[in-house]
Amino acid sequence: MRQEKRDRQAKILDALGQAPSLRVAELASSLHVSTETIRRDLDELTEAGLLNRTYGGAVRPQGSEPGIAERKLINLQERRRIAQAATRLVGDARSLLLGSGATVEHVAREIAARLDNIMVTTHSCGVAAALASNSSIEVMLIPGLYHAAEACVFGGHAIVFLQNLYADYVILGASGVDQDGPNNALAETAAVNAAMLGRSAKSIVVADQGKFNQQFATRYASWTQIGTLVTDAPPPENLASSLNSHNVRLLVAAETG
Repeated sequence: MRQEKRDRQAKILDALGQAPSLRVAELASSLHVSTETIRRDLDELTEAGLLNRTYGGAVRPQGSEPGIAERKLINLQERRRIAQAATRLVGDARSLLLGSGATVEHVAREIAARLDNIMVTTHSCGVAAALASNSSIEVMLIPGLYHAAEACVFGGHAIVFLQNLYADYVILGASGVDQDGPNNALAETAAVNAAMLGRSAKSIVVADQGKFNQQFATRYASWTQIGTLVTDAPPPENLASSLNSHNVRLLVAAETG
């Protein structure tokens, strides 16, 4: 695929991450291409399973979260800012637990660039790969059943393995964050997240504003279990009130440049 088409389709997916539906004419206007080009893009993205075509546009499947391969293409600047802010919080760490997901992979890249001589334990193959650029970081992979769409492991082996670990911080992503706490679209991943929370002294959730007031299958923690939420924009009033009432630190990563 040519870079121009790749960039355009990434922008389409990014736009769909911010709105429940898209119109061909609006996309053509905003991306400065013909409606025929947009229709071909939508057909290709539908064939790849990344969206659903409708008459005159496209929608994201109701109640579903895109796989990590797609999520890596959207909200790149926002996730980078969140990752930079989260990494600054753990500069004193000697051991970390990292969950899975696109935002946590951004965190892993920042950790690899900025921290040295630490141990990181993770159930995400993408996180482990991102950390590999820094040879001073010792990476431990949690065993378990492999989930191909999320490039991570889960299951009883992972949960049992975590019971023998301890970390200074855990950094977790989320499919959604609402007034009750962070949640995940996959119950299997949520179970690993919950186990990680029990094995760390301090906890950080990283989630961009697109996750606000989104509810998915499994809530893996209440806000009483979370120390800090790092995001890219102030949350809506109901979420902000819940964070405040549960003494969760809110860190909004500022836009720079």
